[in-house]
Amino acid sequence: MSEAVTRTATTNPGLLASLDPLLREWLPRQRWFAGKGRPVTGFSLVAATELLPPTAKQGLYHLLVRAHQPLTLGSSPHPGDCYQLLIGAREALPPRLAPALIGHADQGPLAGQTLYDALYDTRPAELLLEALRTRARIGGLHFDRDPHQEIRDGLVPRMMTVEQSNSSIVYGDTFILKLLRRIVPGINPDLELPLALAREGCPRVPAPTGWLRAELAGDSYVLGVLQPFVQGVSDGWELALRELAKGEDFTAEARSLGRATAEVHTALARALPTVTLGHTQIRLLADGMLERLEAATQAVPALRPYAPGLHSAFTALADLAAEGRTWTAQRVHGDLHLGQCLRSPAGQWWLIDFEGEPSKPLAERRLPQPAARDIAGMLRSFDYAAHSTDAPVPGWAEACRAAYCSGYAEVSGVDPRMDPVLLRAYETDKAIYEVVYEARHRPDWLPVPMAAIENYVTSDLI
Repeated sequence: MSEAVTRTATTNPGLLASLDPLLREWLPRQRWFAGKGRPVTGFSLVAATELLPPTAKQGLYHLLVRAHQPLTLGSSPHPGDCYQLLIGAREALPPRLAPALIGHADQGPLAGQTLYDALYDTRPAELLLEALRTRARIGGLHFDRDPHQEIRDGLVPRMMTVEQSNSSIVYGDTFILKLLRRIVPGINPDLELPLALAREGCPRVPAPTGWLRAELAGDSYVLGVLQPFVQGVSDGWELALRELAKGEDFTAEARSLGRATAEVHTALARALPTVTLGHTQIRLLADGMLERLEAATQAVPALRPYAPGLHSAFTALADLAAEGRTWTAQRVHGDLHLGQCLRSPAGQWWLIDFEGEPSKPLAERRLPQPAARDIAGMLRSFDYAAHSTDAPVPGWAEACRAAYCSGYAEVSGVDPRMDPVLLRAYETDKAIYEVVYEARHRPDWLPVPMAAIENYVTSDLI
């Protein structure tokens, strides 16, 4: 095992003078920027680390930057979201780095330099992997790894350019490094849960090889996770759409995916504590769903005619709890859908991206929850896929729902359809979220969750 490499890191305190005017334009255009629709009024540095020595031909700065924005009406005071940036500085950019351009600094210590997103650049990407391989300590940055897994040097990096809420670099088809963009202090489930599953020997989630943390003023931040790169896999969403376009049956895949989900849930229940949810906890859960329904009807008037029926899905759950019914809660994926699943050419499914819903507070994402939350997310994903083709296949989503639940029951011994009130509440809550999201961001997609809403209040869900 390599010994940890430790060196100090210094950064010019005037960096923001160079960066501020450029980041105000560049940052809101990024897919992973959470504050869209509100202007950026300023920045503050949470941490800044110079990763290359001053004698290097180019500059490389690891930054944690807090973006300050006006609060929305009714929101609580908030210091601003913190983002992880890797900024490169050169006299001029070669053509291959044109997509990474942030801008040309004309003030501050970087005046005259061209600044860019350094994750697109080979040398900075290589530096990150080498730091993980050697377990480096650079300023407040801690590069750690599993001592039982080897990280070879010389792996060629490439930036993944697909739209995603974080950024990823693939190293020679051997590893993939996921760098979190929006950073919060605390234990991030995107590292915590895969590590727990690895200890349980669960084969459905790639075991972390390395991870990057920051230790700052008593707070710990998870910044990135390195995992094995699974070659030749198909994204579950893309695979479903391909099969739909060909009119092919997807039930065998859905059943296998249900089995994989149950394997992960079973392993998480062994690895981490479970709790029992009684009347008080379920009442709070139902109240939260009712509050989201009320807010959604204010934001999307088209929901209002359906509000009484939707309301009953949540009160029915609370009524069951009042009668003495209890449920088991455990750690779950938190944001499960077809796009969070990978299928190998041999037919094996993996679940990825355990970060949960990034918009939720970290403490909330780490709470034990009924497994039905994950299951509801996947069932809604089948419905979305079914509505994403020009020629819908009648009964496709329903067949996938049934196969997925059957596969889940084969492993867990519990068929989610045997608890229809809980599953209905979670599916309804998810569809309401989808209505608000589509109304705000993709109005053309609004009919998809609205069709589900209408179905929920006029027919049995299962």
